[in-house]
Amino acid sequence: MTDPALRESATFDRATIAAIQRAAETGVYDIRGWGAKRPLPHFDDLLFLGASMSRYPLEGYRERCGTDVVLGDRHARYPLHLDIPVTIAGMSFGALSAQAKEALGRGASEAGTSTTTGDGGMTPEERGQSKHLVYQYLPSRYGMNPADLRKADAIEIVLGQGAKPGGGGMLLGQKISERVAGMRTLPAGIDQRSACRHPDWTGPDDLAIKILELREITDWEKPVYVKVGATRTYYDVKLAVAAGADVVVVDGMQGGTAATQDVFIEHVGIPTLAAIPQAVQALRELGLHRKVQLIVSGGIRTGADVAKAMALGADAVAIGTAALIALGDNHPRYAAEYAKIGSAAGFYDDFQDGRDPAGITTQDEELAARLDPVEGGRRIANYLRVLTMEAQTLARACGKAHLRNLEPEDLVALTIEAAAMARVPLAGTDWIPGMSR
Repeated sequence: MTDPALRESATFDRATIAAIQRAAETGVYDIRGWGAKRPLPHFDDLLFLGASMSRYPLEGYRERCGTDVVLGDRHARYPLHLDIPVTIAGMSFGALSAQAKEALGRGASEAGTSTTTGDGGMTPEERGQSKHLVYQYLPSRYGMNPADLRKADAIEIVLGQGAKPGGGGMLLGQKISERVAGMRTLPAGIDQRSACRHPDWTGPDDLAIKILELREITDWEKPVYVKVGATRTYYDVKLAVAAGADVVVVDGMQGGTAATQDVFIEHVGIPTLAAIPQAVQALRELGLHRKVQLIVSGGIRTGADVAKAMALGADAVAIGTAALIALGDNHPRYAAEYAKIGSAAGFYDDFQDGRDPAGITTQDEELAARLDPVEGGRRIANYLRVLTMEAQTLARACGKAHLRNLEPEDLVALTIEAAAMARVPLAGTDWIPGMSR
């Protein structure tokens, strides 16, 4: 046992010591997945003000609370009509197994929402099982072709990701199977790094040209999203809208990633909670809030998170890491196998290694075969239903007949930091730090 008289350093705690020792031994920086692990102001720092006397709640079993959302009706001929405001974020075939991508498509379709391709192109399994499929158009252009753009239901131009804004992702050689390599037109077994910026433009004026090009390719049928990592959110949203985006996706730093530098994950970007009000302010100043839809991602876990994001002004949310957990990632059933590779259930983050016992973040055929896409799809659909029901329960308690009717007035903050970031009062006061009275 550790001597109780020993005191751990707050600056050089055990995790920091281990990181320094690993760097000294290997001479390379750490790469991992999973997203930021440091505590950050998040949705748990907000509370709803349920109705009692001054507000009138809705009866849960008798009065309807709507959940549908329309995405992309600014310019597109065929916007997406989703039954629920929870979508599946982009995660690539390559980072995930084909079985995992199929399962995500099945689950999203059963729940009446959309899923997203990620880097590396569109697989027949995913397209075949996805009622609504968003095609990501990334700086790498891996797997990109106009035919697949036309097969998609929407296009998402990715300028940044919450876990690594300003940086590109990595797919290590052990996950570059012959199929993955063929789709990306790159050698099998060789590390692949996605570019941090698009090769054919240098600024927002070029983005406007690219959006028009994509609209022409798809005959103006598909909504065009623009995704940014949460950093200078206010300005990025304004520029995306000015360039012609139908939908803006803002990904906070709690967003997960299959693999990137640990230093990026923990030290770049801003929390999701801080990004939403900035995005909403930008849209309101342009007179386009609710006309250009806002999707928020990065650390969404529960129906409470969904409801709070929407109360702050989002039209929908996207989940990534939570979807992988719903599929079976970090499940205790694989505890013995996690131990064999130096991890444990609940702690596994080496998605880049391709040794995932759950068969989700791997290209090893034997491991991937452990994941049944039909069963995985059922689990995803169940999870999406629970998120939606939880959000409805909270909305009814606030007297709202639709999730989109939630508003900042329904929220208070538990900490000064959360109050300042979310721009809602500190609980028990009318004080919003940083706002003039």
